[in-house]
Amino acid sequence: MSSIKKLQTDVAIIGGGIVGSSAALALRRMGASVVLLERDLCGSRSSGVNFGGVRRQGRSLGQLPLTQRAHRIWGRLPELLGTDGEYVRSGHFKIARSEADMASLERYRAMSSDFDLGLELISATRLREQCPWLGTRAVGGSLCAEDGQANPRLVSPAFALAAQRAGALVFERHKVDEVAHDGAMFMVRSGNALEVQAPVLLNCAGAWAGAIASQFGETPPMYARSPVMAVTEPVPHFMRWSLGVEGGGIYCRQVERGNLVMGGGTGITLDDERARAESDAIATLAMQAVELLPMLRHAHIIRTWGGTEGYLPDREPVLGPSLTTPGLFHGFGFAGAGFQIGPAAGEVLADLARDGRTDTPIDAFAIERFDEEPVSPSLAASPT
Repeated sequence: MSSIKKLQTDVAIIGGGIVGSSAALALRRMGASVVLLERDLCGSRSSGVNFGGVRRQGRSLGQLPLTQRAHRIWGRLPELLGTDGEYVRSGHFKIARSEADMASLERYRAMSSDFDLGLELISATRLREQCPWLGTRAVGGSLCAEDGQANPRLVSPAFALAAQRAGALVFERHKVDEVAHDGAMFMVRSGNALEVQAPVLLNCAGAWAGAIASQFGETPPMYARSPVMAVTEPVPHFMRWSLGVEGGGIYCRQVERGNLVMGGGTGITLDDERARAESDAIATLAMQAVELLPMLRHAHIIRTWGGTEGYLPDREPVLGPSLTTPGLFHGFGFAGAGFQIGPAAGEVLADLARDGRTDTPIDAFAIERFDEEPVSPSLAASPT
């Protein structure tokens, strides 16, 4: 006789990262019953190993309505989660290294003006006065004063804990082995331990979400990348802003205790469970850090790490209804930039699960934009 536990719920969620967990919390606040299954620990994958930048600046125009919704959620973290997750609106400064970079930042400020980001361009002369700690490659930049940073190792699990306190059933270390739909109900099974039935399913499985989508005849061209991350020993506090570079490259922030958290480049994805930083990438990151912040020349890097993140060719997520299966909604492929918008993506999925619609524009993220494209072999793995 089987000992499998069987549950019925209004909404089943696969994936306990910041998107899936925030969806679970929003649904409970709406009064819906929720069961969430996570293959590992909630917030332990890309949601917990990312840089911790909470920025709106630099995002595509299509993401700005979503990022503005997220900005309001971040301002309510203590109320929603019972913790601030070390979230501070420290300001995010995007560095220009050439006049062409400055022109690009100026164009972005003009194009994004309808969204009230409050972007301020800072010239080289003022930058030297205000930030003498910056290297000489910086010739100016763009400041978004209300963007900020947070600790992903605190924030992401906190959404799952808050959902659980609100009444969601959260099952960690429950890898999904089978997903099916009989025309009315979804069945989600984790080994011989758990079987969940629900009329609505949210696919928030991160880098493994393509395998879930493929069970329903949808094959987004997902591929995996591992970010390279590092942190230094504590050094005297010298900067408040979180930093990025126009055109890409290193990004860094300094936490209250003095450590510099840095990221940039790509590590090694060992398999669907493991990733690590790569030595050449760490060397490049250290060189870029010293060029950007000369006072780090003698600072020790005390830890490096990687993770597994899902990317799509246009660097935009899939967020919205399935093209093939009523009641299935996707939220994945945030291309290493899902931490800030994750809580809003979760709320959007909750809107869709309850009402079949949302007031936040998401047409740009429809899965049908990849109709008939093959899935990347690097993610042709079993479901999460």
